Amino acid sequence: MPKELPPVTKRSMYFWVLYKNRPLQLIMITIIIITVGMRLVPIEMQKRIVSDAIQLKKIDALIYYCMIYITAVFLAGILKYAINILQAKVGEVTLYRLRNALYEHILTLPMPFFRRTSPGLVVSTLMTELLPMATFAGMAISAPLVNILTFFAFAGYMLYLNPLLAALSVAIYPVEMLVIPILQRAYNRLNRERTNSLRRTSSIISESMTGIHEIQGNCAYSLEENKFKKSAHWLYDITYRLLIVKFGIKFTNNLFQSLGPFILFLIGGYLAIQGKFQLGALVAFLSAYEKLYDPWKELMEFYQLYQDCVVRYKQVMDYFDLLAEFPSIPEGRDVYRFNGDIAINDLSFTIGSNIRLLDNINMHITPGEHLALVGFSGSGKSTLASAVSQMLKYTGGSVQLDGHEVAQMTKQDIAENMGIVAQHPFIFDGTIRNNLVYSSEALLRQQGETDPELPDLDRIIEVAQQVGLFVDVLGFGLRTTLKKDESTELIESLIRARAQFQQRHGVQLHNDIEFFDPEKYLQYASIAENIVFGAPCDEEISMENLHQQKQFIAFLDEYKLLPPLELLGVTLATRTVELAHNSPDEQELLQRSPVPANELASYSRIVDQLSKADTPEDGLQLLDESARLALLYLSLNFTPSRHSIASIPDALYATISEIRESFKKYMDEHMPGAFNAYCRESYVHTLSIMDNIAYGHIKLDNAGAEERVQQHINQLLIIEGVLETVLEIGLEHNVGNMGEDLSGGQRQKVALARAFLKRPPIYIFDEATSALDNASQQRIQNVMERMLKGKATILSVVHRLDTLPGYDKVAVLRSGKLVEQGTYEELMEQKGALYELIHGA
Repeated sequence: MPKELPPVTKRSMYFWVLYKNRPLQLIMITIIIITVGMRLVPIEMQKRIVSDAIQLKKIDALIYYCMIYITAVFLAGILKYAINILQAKVGEVTLYRLRNALYEHILTLPMPFFRRTSPGLVVSTLMTELLPMATFAGMAISAPLVNILTFFAFAGYMLYLNPLLAALSVAIYPVEMLVIPILQRAYNRLNRERTNSLRRTSSIISESMTGIHEIQGNCAYSLEENKFKKSAHWLYDITYRLLIVKFGIKFTNNLFQSLGPFILFLIGGYLAIQGKFQLGALVAFLSAYEKLYDPWKELMEFYQLYQDCVVRYKQVMDYFDLLAEFPSIPEGRDVYRFNGDIAINDLSFTIGSNIRLLDNINMHITPGEHLALVGFSGSGKSTLASAVSQMLKYTGGSVQLDGHEVAQMTKQDIAENMGIVAQHPFIFDGTIRNNLVYSSEALLRQQGETDPELPDLDRIIEVAQQVGLFVDVLGFGLRTTLKKDESTELIESLIRARAQFQQRHGVQLHNDIEFFDPEKYLQYASIAENIVFGAPCDEEISMENLHQQKQFIAFLDEYKLLPPLELLGVTLATRTVELAHNSPDEQELLQRSPVPANELASYSRIVDQLSKADTPEDGLQLLDESARLALLYLSLNFTPSRHSIASIPDALYATISEIRESFKKYMDEHMPGAFNAYCRESYVHTLSIMDNIAYGHIKLDNAGAEERVQQHINQLLIIEGVLETVLEIGLEHNVGNMGEDLSGGQRQKVALARAFLKRPPIYIFDEATSALDNASQQRIQNVMERMLKGKATILSVVHRLDTLPGYDKVAVLRSGKLVEQGTYEELMEQKGALYELIHGA
């Protein structure tokens, strides 16, 4: 039976050095022993070259000794390279194992730990604080061994050459061994303080970035700057003192290093003059002494690295030295399978100095029963739900699932039997599909399946329809642009759908779509798109970078479009900058302008230059090429329907509409194959699937236009048999960091679908539908009443009181106490707390 490993936070640094690294360490030790022997050979050869070859004028001996010298140097270099490679291997694999083990441990820590610890601190600790461990682990055995062996090997060789000189040269090292540790202890103390200061400063930055909305909303710049300034000044002071000590250690090392040659030149030179020491031996002795200090210096550097790692490692492990409140997996038994019976007896949860958030709660929920928890804010509803779902460890009383105590269960027991949906569910970076199957995949992997069979598309579609996510996912699919290597069958189906769409709905949806018409100027397209009336085929060309394409600019210049476009750019930049100084909502302003938010300062500088001239035309002459291209960018990306900050001159309107055919001919001649004109028979890969089928731009400023268009398109996708294909494309939509591309309601739908895909016997909802509209809320309520009632137990913290009649029982909490429970009708007849809550709400 393998020996059980100690907890990760209780393992020493040398545990990681040896853990699974012994074979590599043994190989390294063998190479080191050979290397040390090899390093003595060149020094002996130096002596013989001078004494036996040069002084005796023996050419053959000179060549012989030189060949041995260079061979030994080459082999020693190769072996040193091999040692470095092995050190890097050991170091990086050790850091990898350490990070994995610590990360696994952190994930199991109690929830209160994460409430008081910023994510930035955990990130910096795992990714930065542990970095020196890689260097240390690679050198932990090899560095002391190679340097100690080298030191004694060269010291022995020096004794062989001249015992007196050797003794005098080595005598300085004990003195250095007394001085350096004193300085090192001061360095370690300051380093510990610096690490703590770094953490405090990092935590302040992380908190500010997370709470930037509150900071800007309260104009709390001075307050936050003051907090950061104090912490940063303390960090500066500690670091400065640390560097003083560090350079003091370096100065001491250099001083002692210089004393050796002084003794050697003084005593050795005297002995050589007296004829008591061969010149070759003196040269060899000097080389050996120079080599003697290298291992000593490296030992000192390793000692500093060791001390630095000791400080960092101890602080990291001490910080995370907490026990998981619940074990991850059951040992000696199978995972529990529950029917859904929840018994809560005398449940209490106390924090701080005897503050009771829950006070002797008693209730019983039978299998398949649905119970709603209601109460005023701070009544303990979410705390109760967290206690039942093992998110918090209750401090008194009992919660039992089918007779088993929750406090004694493993995390896998809970995960197998519960679907938990929070008010603000976390959405992981990745696709919608990844997030939907997250719980199912986690369970299967926890059960030991390395290649788990995840819910299929039919099951995902079923659940997506239940929670109202189907239309959202399909919308993401329709707004996707297809790659050129996409299925030709799909492209053909979409082109057929386009023809059907025009035939069936073209007239009906004329107010919702601006169809592509070569005879008209497109108000919902940019000036660049109006000129091209198509899309680039070259991957290096896009509508956004047309202002940088020389042939495109040459076309504009030849057809007299460049000057008016630059002047329009001047107008757009000037008006945006002028309004930005007075606008209370800069973001709203920038939505009405083609000026990118991150480029406002650059355009402000351009406008300043333009203001020095009497006319805009004269101002353009003052600008360099990059500034004029920036103005051209604005005009080419100007879209009348979106950018209300200015208007296009009538003359420019007419010119652009008339010039499209000339543009096509010009580009066919100068850049053949670079652009494709819009054509009803061709798919445009730069447009979304929806715009391709509609063959135009949807008028998003027309209320409900996108929904109406999508509804008709969905029908055509069904007819063409590609609805599921487009839905799968939508499932692969990346939701962004923490689901930033999803609305609050969409996040809740994803979380609900994630829980429903598991089909657990118990659901814990903590205001899980608070961000949904009324229709979506009703849809979820219908699923709960028609499909889950009698089949799954639900404990739901309810925020919408009009949904209470759909629950079997209602429990009302006030100040952590259960004040009443029963059916909705019973409690309303009593005219107690629930009645007060509803009529006072």
